[in-house]
Amino acid sequence: MAPTNSVVSAVRVLEAVGERQPVGLSDLARAVALPKSTVQRILRTLGEVGWCVADDTARWRLTYRAFAVGNQARDAGGLRAVAVPVLHELQLATGETVHLAAPDGRELVLLERLDTAHRLRAFLPLGHRIPLHASATGQAYLAACTPAEVDAYLAGPLEPSTRHTVVDPDLLRARIDEVRERGWSVNPEGLSDGIAAVGAPVLGPGGRPVGALSVSGPTVRMSEEVFDDHGRAAADAARRISRDLGARP
Repeated sequence: MAPTNSVVSAVRVLEAVGERQPVGLSDLARAVALPKSTVQRILRTLGEVGWCVADDTARWRLTYRAFAVGNQARDAGGLRAVAVPVLHELQLATGETVHLAAPDGRELVLLERLDTAHRLRAFLPLGHRIPLHASATGQAYLAACTPAEVDAYLAGPLEPSTRHTVVDPDLLRARIDEVRERGWSVNPEGLSDGIAAVGAPVLGPGGRPVGALSVSGPTVRMSEEVFDDHGRAAADAARRISRDLGARP
């Protein structure tokens, strides 16, 4: 195996462990489509350098070293540090869970979550990858992208997350246009059953989208009656964060 290919394979295995942990050798080899002998060799190397560890049943998981390095990347662009004070105000104003996410390819990655005090609540773990088309944050992010970028995204695979996920490109384009006109997205049960959310894009210098935020909660509380109020609050919070990041008003 060439050195470059070895590095790529090691990264694929590392990511697969993180997504499936704890995971056994056979399942991992199937997930990354590599021979078991290759995966075993990679796991041993990752174990030697302290990134992975096997339990008593030979199932592998990430170590806290992976968490430490990943946490350093959590706010490499400064978005989280600027956003958190505003997100706290948004959470107090709405009483629901607030999320902040940043783009990574065709997905957003969850950087921060401020939880509601309600027992019944929306929950996504930090680091969770969120499809753009299926989420309030993603649709808001797409609304701040260029038409060419939206076209490129809609030309790719649009997998449903729930039975309510909009996967028709024309319907998604119309929804994105609505977000641009209104200033915030509305996504009832598109990402998780029983959960609705509103979202708004966060812009950086030059007006380019650098992330998005959302207010999420169970549909018993996040209903049509509160969409506008929470949407306006989300859009206002996003504008404040964008201004602090250097986006022009």
